[in-house]
Amino acid sequence: MTPGQRHKIISTFEEVTTDRPHKALLEPIKKSGGRNNTGKMTMRYRGGGHKRRYRVIDFKRDKYNVKAEVLTVEYDPNRSARICLVEYTDGEKRYIVAPAGIQVGQIIESGKGVAPEVGNTLTLAEIPLGTVIHNIELNPGQGGTIARSAGSYAQLNAREGRYCTIKMPSGETRMILTTCLATIGSVSNSEHNLQRSGKAGRSRWLGRRPRVRGVVMNPVDHPMGGGEGRSSGGHPRSRTGVPAKGYKTRKPKKASSKYIVERRKKK
Repeated sequence: MTPGQRHKIISTFEEVTTDRPHKALLEPIKKSGGRNNTGKMTMRYRGGGHKRRYRVIDFKRDKYNVKAEVLTVEYDPNRSARICLVEYTDGEKRYIVAPAGIQVGQIIESGKGVAPEVGNTLTLAEIPLGTVIHNIELNPGQGGTIARSAGSYAQLNAREGRYCTIKMPSGETRMILTTCLATIGSVSNSEHNLQRSGKAGRSRWLGRRPRVRGVVMNPVDHPMGGGEGRSSGGHPRSRTGVPAKGYKTRKPKKASSKYIVERRKKK
């Protein structure tokens, strides 16, 4: 009926089972609007947006060998993936990142000797080779930091000594300690990358203001600004002068480089 509706492609939310979050696991979020403690704008193109409350997510999955039942699958405004409310046999409730295909009433568990089934969390030493995993720890006890966004996953390729080799979502192959935890399966809402907002207003609801290209700015505002008429702007670079499109910003002597077996593929 309208241009906004005509071009809109969003999720059906058919996997979401409730629209009422568990109050005990909610925390307030304070918005900064891109301003620092003195009120100066340090991040442009942010501000507005709908009010949100943070859902406290259990990325550590450190309640070992206690079964938990999936009560609900919920929408989380703070991330692209869906989340699950699970209740342990001792009555405690926690939110976890929902794996793809998880169902209400399903029983999940974490710890040693647990079956490598979707939603279960094990150490990398116990997961069969070739398994698709997500919510992976980089350091033991840290909590999952890798493959947490919608549709993302990594693959366990090999094990040798204290380390196992994992193919990351970026295509990078990296070594991680076998004592780190990971969850079986891929993350839910895999079609998130196909969404189209349809109108500028949906971006404003998310707290994103209109972004201005560097080429149309003045020379005082951006290295690519200025010139008579519509000039190309010279070499692509950021506002602070860092070159874009292929310039490597990773430190050559970074300590973690020795754990990277193969770099990610160039686009």
